[in-house]
Amino acid sequence: MSFDARVLTGVGVFTAVAEAGTFARAAEALNMTPSGVSRAIARLEGRLGIRLFARSPRSVALTEEGLRFHAQVLPLLTSLEEAATQAAGASAAVSGRLRINVDPWFSRMLLAPCLAQFLDRHPLLSVDISVSNHREEMMTGVDVAVRFGPTEPSSLVARKLLETRVLTCAAPRYLKKHGEPRTPQELVHHEAVLFRDPQTGRPFPWEFHRKGSVTEVPIRGRMTTDDPSTAIAACVSGYGIFQSLELGMGPWFRNGSLKQILSDWSEESYPLYAYYASRHLPPAKIRAFLDFVLEIAAQD
Repeated sequence: MSFDARVLTGVGVFTAVAEAGTFARAAEALNMTPSGVSRAIARLEGRLGIRLFARSPRSVALTEEGLRFHAQVLPLLTSLEEAATQAAGASAAVSGRLRINVDPWFSRMLLAPCLAQFLDRHPLLSVDISVSNHREEMMTGVDVAVRFGPTEPSSLVARKLLETRVLTCAAPRYLKKHGEPRTPQELVHHEAVLFRDPQTGRPFPWEFHRKGSVTEVPIRGRMTTDDPSTAIAACVSGYGIFQSLELGMGPWFRNGSLKQILSDWSEESYPLYAYYASRHLPPAKIRAFLDFVLEIAAQD
């Protein structure tokens, strides 16, 4: 297939429709007529030989082929934006829209409380945040994704941002009522707040690491969640013991609403990685975001 400049124009229209959700809103954003947007999409679909959108009277939605195409072209459009910025003599400018897909724990504990600081630092930048703890299609429609856990074989660039310990904690009111366990084995007599593994759908097992040895304890609990705020609120209320990442837990420990227990068994750590598509130097907005994450993690 020979290059046709109209394809690039069509891709720009396609991206606008995917983000706006309707031809009318995309037309308004592009200063085009809705019929002009529709014709551009039809030409692109004909050129590619696939159906990009499933249309209804009120909205349009990406088809499976459209989702894949969107994931493929977005990094290319981002690179074009970066090239245009550099050509204009503003290569250091952090601007445009940064689309990120982040783990709920990272979002709640680290990113959201510091987001205003990041945006104040870069007034020409806006941020579009999706929150998910699943890895499947985590790069669909985004510039960068952030996930806990080891990396898997992939064509994506994976940059390690930090490691955080796994801690066990409880509210003072719970410990006053039920007593504080002194060994991991004593947890079998306690109520636990369970956190669901997005990959298996089952609660994470509780492991305790000390001096190279690993002890797994068959804990029990009547509450399971995949939401950090819910888990912490339940733990603070005195419902049960919670095993969590250390990242972002400082405020609860400092104000005394939670207390770390079994501290001699807390040598397990969990990595946090950022993923992005380009194997070349990432755009300025991605670099700025990753640097900011490292900065605020060091302050936590």
